[in-house]
Amino acid sequence: METSNEISRYRWWILLGLITAAIMEVLDTTIVNVALPQMAGNLGATFQEIAWVSTGYILSNVVVLPMTAFLAGRFGRKRYLGFSILLFIAASFFCGTSHTLIELVFWRITQGAGGAALLSTAQATLRQIFPTEQQGIVQAIFLMGVIVAPTLGPTLGGWITDNYTWNWCFFINIPIGLVSFFLVTTFLEDSVKASREGSVDWLGIGLLAVGLGSLQYVLEEGQRNDWFQDATICKLTALSVVTIAVLLWWEMSPRNTHPVVNFKILKNSALSSSIFLFVALGFGLYGGVYLFPLFAQTILGLTPTKTGLVLLPGGLATACSALICGRLLNGRKALIDPRILIVVGICIFMLSMLDLSHLTILSGEDDTRVALLIRGFGLGFLFTPINQVAYASVERHEAQQASGLINLARQLGGSFGIAILGTYLTNRTNTHYANLAHYTYPSNHLFTDRIHGIAAAFQSHGYSAVTANKMAIGAISQGFSVQAMTESYNDAFFLILIIFFLTAPAILLLRKPKPIAVAIDAH
Repeated sequence: METSNEISRYRWWILLGLITAAIMEVLDTTIVNVALPQMAGNLGATFQEIAWVSTGYILSNVVVLPMTAFLAGRFGRKRYLGFSILLFIAASFFCGTSHTLIELVFWRITQGAGGAALLSTAQATLRQIFPTEQQGIVQAIFLMGVIVAPTLGPTLGGWITDNYTWNWCFFINIPIGLVSFFLVTTFLEDSVKASREGSVDWLGIGLLAVGLGSLQYVLEEGQRNDWFQDATICKLTALSVVTIAVLLWWEMSPRNTHPVVNFKILKNSALSSSIFLFVALGFGLYGGVYLFPLFAQTILGLTPTKTGLVLLPGGLATACSALICGRLLNGRKALIDPRILIVVGICIFMLSMLDLSHLTILSGEDDTRVALLIRGFGLGFLFTPINQVAYASVERHEAQQASGLINLARQLGGSFGIAILGTYLTNRTNTHYANLAHYTYPSNHLFTDRIHGIAAAFQSHGYSAVTANKMAIGAISQGFSVQAMTESYNDAFFLILIIFFLTAPAILLLRKPKPIAVAIDAH
C-alpha cells in the first residue's frame, strides 16, 4: 500500500493520463462527423449507411456506461482502465485501416465500448484519489476537456479531412492513447475493493444491453426512418420501454443481490436532480454542436474547417469559466454556493440561445461569434458546479456508480437533443416554407412585380422570356427555402432555451455541499 505522500507525488500524473483519455474518447464522438461524406465516397456507402459509423460508436458507449462500476469493481480500476485504453487504441488503428463499411462499423462499436471507462471510471477515480480541498479544481480541469472536446471535434476533423484523409481521424488517437496508457498503468494502483466474488447479474446485463441499445437506435435512426411510420422504429420503441421498465424493477429487487447497476443511489434527491440537469446539459451541448455547423454551412456557406474555427473561441470560453468555477468551489469550504453558479450559468446560456434565435439570412460570422462566446462561457458555469453538487451528495464508494449514471445522462441528453432538434428543424422548415409560399398568388402585386423584375434580369443576359420566367420562379423558390431554413434554425435554438427554462426548477432540489473530510484512496 502506498502512503499518502507517495500518492501526492503521482496523482497529478494520473490526472494528466485520465484527462488525456477522456478528451480522446469525447473527441471521437464529433471528429468523424465532418469526414462522413469522404468516408462514404471511399467505401462506396450511402449517406444513411455511413451514418452507422457514428451510431455504432454512441450505441455501444451508452450500453457500457452504466456497467462501468460493475466492471471496475470486478477487475480493478487499473486493469479495467488499462484494458479499455488499449482496446480504444487497437480499435482506432483498425478503424483507420478498414476497407469496408462493415469492418469500419464493427471497430467503431468496439471503440465505443472501450471508451465508456475513459469517462465514468476516470472521473470516479479522480474523486477517490484527490482530497476534498482539491476536488473543485481537479473536477473542473477534467470537465474542461470533456466539454471543450465536442466543440474542437469539428475543427480538428475538418482540418484533417481537408488536408489529409479520413483515416487520420482515427490514427491520431494512437500516440495520445499510448501516453495515457503509460501514465495510468505506471502510477495508478488497483483498488483493494476489487473482487471477483459473487454472482454476475447476467439478466441485468442482458436487459441493459437490449433496453439502452434499442433506445439509442431509435434516437439515432428515428428521423431518417420517419419515426413511427417505420415498423422497426415502433417495435424497438416498445421493446426499449418494456425492457428498461423490467431492468429498473430487477435492479432494485431484493432478490438481486449483485445488481449490475445500483439504481438505489437515485433515491438521493440531489444526485437524481443533478442527473436530470445533466440530461438538459447534454441536450444543449450536443444540440448546439449539431445545429450551428448545419447553419454555418447551409446558410453562411462556411467550410467545415472555417465552421470549426468559428466554434473554437466558444470552447476556449468554456475552459476559462470551468476553471473559474473550479477555483470558486475548491477547498473544504467553497467561496460561493454552487447553486448560485448554476443559476448564473443557466441565465448566461439562455441569453446566448436568445441571441442565436434571431439570426437572418444576412447574418455573418460576426453576428454569431459573440453568441457562441456567451454560450461557451455559460456551459462552464453549469457543468462544474452541477458535477460538484452531484458527487458531494454521494459516499466515496458510490462515486463509480454515480459517475456511470451522470455520463449516461449527458450522452442520452445529447442523443435526445440531436433526435428532437433534427425532426423539429425539418418540420419547422416545411411550415415556414408553406407560410411563405402562401403569398405566391397572381393577384399579389408584390410577388408578380418581383417575378417580373428577376425575369427581366435573366432576359438581359440572353435568356428567352419563357426560360427567364421559369428561372425567376426557381430563384424565388430558392429564396423561400433559405429563409424557411433560417427561421427554423431560430426556432430550434429557441427550443433549447425553453428546455433549459423548464428544467431550471430542478435546482431547488439540490443541496449545498457540506464540507466533508474525504480520506485519500491509497490505490
